[in-house]
Amino acid sequence: MAYTFNQRVTLAVVPRLAALFIRLLGATLRYEDVFSPADQSGTTRGDIIPGPTIFAFWHRSLLTCAHRFRNRDIAILISRSFDGELIARTVEHLGFKAIRGSSSRGGAAALRQMVDAYHAGHRCAFTADGPRGPAMVAQPGPVQLAQLVDAPWVGAFYALPLRAWTLKSWDRFLIPKPFSRVLMTWPPHIRAADLNLPSVQQALDQAVQLATEN
Repeated sequence: MAYTFNQRVTLAVVPRLAALFIRLLGATLRYEDVFSPADQSGTTRGDIIPGPTIFAFWHRSLLTCAHRFRNRDIAILISRSFDGELIARTVEHLGFKAIRGSSSRGGAAALRQMVDAYHAGHRCAFTADGPRGPAMVAQPGPVQLAQLVDAPWVGAFYALPLRAWTLKSWDRFLIPKPFSRVLMTWPPHIRAADLNLPSVQQALDQAVQLATEN
């Protein structure tokens, strides 16, 4: 993708500053894991399960998750748009493996790279409603990857800062306020036998419900 001079300057400067901002803000946050009543053991928590794994979450939680799961070499699918490139370079500074592509741009090639990342032992993450929405409506990426690699399950989670600024963007993006408490919610994994797009939607909806009930 060709960028203008101003875009190249932006890409050289903004991701570094954004990554620094996320580290500084994230250092003030207090995370609290909340599990489904069906699993109080914590075995659904994505940051303690070694790869290869597949997880899905909502785009609006991306900033909070970028801090919580930093430096774990997680492979995450990011749009090839200019805004997506800004996000990709930012999360790379935070220790993620950014794979460029989406359902609308470079989808097949990106999915092949996610397959390679899974087989290499990475945790693989999808913003299930990204990059353009509709907000909180799951897209087929996690299901497609799971079927290609014969994954035994797919996980879901949600991150809700209890004090946050909500942007007027398509996803109602959340920027946690300093020193906020953040609920990280973990519904049961979706087993391969039950895996389809409605089951991913249901798990993500359950993750949101767990957050609003606590």
